[in-house]
Amino acid sequence: MEPLKLSRLLSRAKILLSWRLLSTGVSGSQKAATRKDEFSSRLAAGPHLKEFIASTTPAVAVPPPVEDDVPHYITDCSSPPVNNKVYFETYGCQMNVNDTEIAWSVLQKNGYVRINTAAEADVILLVTCSIREKAEQTIWNRLKQLAHLKRTRNKSQGPLRIGLLGCMAERLKEEILQREKLVDVLAGPDAYRDLPRLLGVAETGQQAANLLLSLDETYADIMPVQTSANSISSFVSIMRGCDNMCTYCIVPFTRGRERSRPVHSILEEIRMLSEQGVKEVTLLGQNVNSYRDISSVQFPASEASHLSRGFSTIYKPKKGGLRFVELLDQVSRIDPEMRIRFTSPHPKDFPDEVLHLLSERHNICKQIHIPAQSGSNRVLEAMRRGYSREAYIDLIHNIREHIPGVSLSSDFITGFCQETEEDHQETVSLLREVSYNSAFIFAYSMRKVD
Repeated sequence: MEPLKLSRLLSRAKILLSWRLLSTGVSGSQKAATRKDEFSSRLAAGPHLKEFIASTTPAVAVPPPVEDDVPHYITDCSSPPVNNKVYFETYGCQMNVNDTEIAWSVLQKNGYVRINTAAEADVILLVTCSIREKAEQTIWNRLKQLAHLKRTRNKSQGPLRIGLLGCMAERLKEEILQREKLVDVLAGPDAYRDLPRLLGVAETGQQAANLLLSLDETYADIMPVQTSANSISSFVSIMRGCDNMCTYCIVPFTRGRERSRPVHSILEEIRMLSEQGVKEVTLLGQNVNSYRDISSVQFPASEASHLSRGFSTIYKPKKGGLRFVELLDQVSRIDPEMRIRFTSPHPKDFPDEVLHLLSERHNICKQIHIPAQSGSNRVLEAMRRGYSREAYIDLIHNIREHIPGVSLSSDFITGFCQETEEDHQETVSLLREVSYNSAFIFAYSMRKVD
């Protein structure tokens, strides 16, 4: 419609409306006031709020609010587990021992009781390793044994729940649930806080899994419960995961990215262990000497590189924070009579500051585990280790200059992809040249490529 015609129609409508109001003898404002009075009188005659309240149950005195009161929908209202006897089996490295202590700490706070025999257990948890095929085969064989235990279990004991924790659960995921129907719970290395819920789901007859990897989980607020109450030695985890991405290693995929536990949490645990009479502590991590607590006091961005001479890394090193040498210094001061060790380090992270501290501090053991993996430059490059044979030997000489009489151990892999006899002999010659006190030597474990 044209604007001119629309304007004329609106004008005519206004005139018509005014004529109708005048013909009744009542203005528009008067009509509005009348309608308002009628509505007010009807509202006053209607029911009041007190009439609705009176029709409900008698009033009950409400206690004053408590400052720390938690809303009911957040509070954990679940009752303690009925079938609460748990049995742990731990396979693999020292990190899995520490994981067992963390998982047990979580379950203990949620009403579970630990026992020493699988036959009496309501819950059997296997803390698994996935570093080599043989480690996984050991678990598959153990599951066949547990299948018999589950079938022959007395019905009066209630259902037996079986869980796989750790690296193997993280690597194989659904394959375990599908291949072994007797597995009720799967929990990856970053999901131990979720164990009570997972076991609760499993108690209803369903399979439950949490295999999410975290960028920040370090279990810093969970105090591990030692498996051996009277032990004089203990492992203390200071970091989790790894960023090195060596081509043969599955750790970055089963334990996630590297992150360091806050220093205050580590020191608190070691003080507690000292009070309990522990005489030796081993600091644990997949790449322990690259520790860096970035939540702590910051250092200048221009600080010197942490890399040893002749070493490189594929990831960007973190800047600032409290480094491994500062942590080691503080740990060694807690109890001068407590021996301190650390494992496993990467050869790239041995600045002279660390060697000076090891030399001058009497309670830091003069023993260093320094994995070489191979003595062949070609194989080291294929492994993506970030150093040459020559750089590694220079580091060994530097260590022995700073710490005379140091005890050295190492890791080696033989039979790596496309390794030749010449490559192998170069590894043998490195063993002779360095003359380690001990070494862990493994045949390369072929893995399925997805």
